[in-house]
Formats: sequence, structure tokens, C-alpha cells
Amino acid sequence: MTIETLAKQGRTHTGLAGIDTARLKAIRNASLRACFNRLEDTRYRLEFVARIQGREYINDAAARSINSTWYSLESMTGGIIWIACGSSTPTDYSRLVPVALRKVRMLLVIGESEQMSQAFGGSIPSIVRCASMNEALRRAYYYDAPDDVRVIFSPATACGEETDVLGETFRREVNEL
Repeated sequence: MTIETLAKQGRTHTGLAGIDTARLKAIRNASLRACFNRLEDTRYRLEFVARIQGREYINDAAARSINSTWYSLESMTGGIIWIACGSSTPTDYSRLVPVALRKVRMLLVIGESEQMSQAFGGSIPSIVRCASMNEALRRAYYYDAPDDVRVIFSPATACGEETDVLGETFRREVNEL
């Protein structure tokens, strides 16, 4: 199974490198099945939320590190409108620059955006600071993309809010579009 297939289906990559936990839990060997039944699906990790006017909205609130966000952006096909959380804590975004250069059409930063603007200034055509998730999603909704794009919320940093709060806020705001 390819990374793209995993991302489209919203399956997790934790556990055993993306093997579908439902299939693992149905395995016939009793001792293996007992081990796999302890695995929990990761909430808010490449989770499909909705398709609105042909644009997919992906909830990746659990991606609160550079490595997690890199995986998420890399696994997406086509163009991306990326919603991230800015931080005043010094963060090295250099690992994300190559994938951003190839895929990200617009970066919407909730919170402090100076570091991200400096890191991605030459890589991403449009970087916008937003005051809230609602504002970020509205801008993503009305963005006139020249190609097929997905909207993904992948914070890249620890945002001040718990993952559950961020994930539920994204899901609620998308469903209100």
C-alpha cells in the first residue's frame, strides 16, 4: 500500500508503519491478535473530515512536530493549503521547506507567524497570518487555487491547545463552512 493510499483513506501510520489496525486485530493467530488488539487508532491523524465544493479537508491536529507534519505534507498528492500553528519558541522549519516548495500553495498561520514567514518566504506563494481557525478555514475556502488542492490542518508545533481541542475545533469549523 502506498503512502498516498494511506493518506486518502485516513489510516494511521503508527503501530506497524501504516498497516490497517482493523485487519491486524482480525488476524487468526491468537497471541498476535491479543497484541494488536491493544493498538489504538490515532485520532486526528490524516483524518478526512469533508469534501466541500470538490476540496478535501484533512484533520491532522496530532501532527505537532516537524517530522509529523513533514510526513503529512509529503503523503498528500496535488497542491496543498496548509493551516499551521505559529509559535514564538525557536523552531527549525528547514526540513519542511523542500516539501513546501513542491506542494504548498498557501500557508495559513494561526498565531505567531514571523518565524514561518521567514522560513517559507521564498517557498510558498502566499503566507497569511490568521487570528483563528475560523478565519483560516474561510481564507482556505475562498482561495482561488490554480490546481486541485487539499486543505490540511497540520500544526507542526505544540500550539497551546490540547490535540483533542484543536482536532474538534477544526472538524466543527469545517462542518460549518
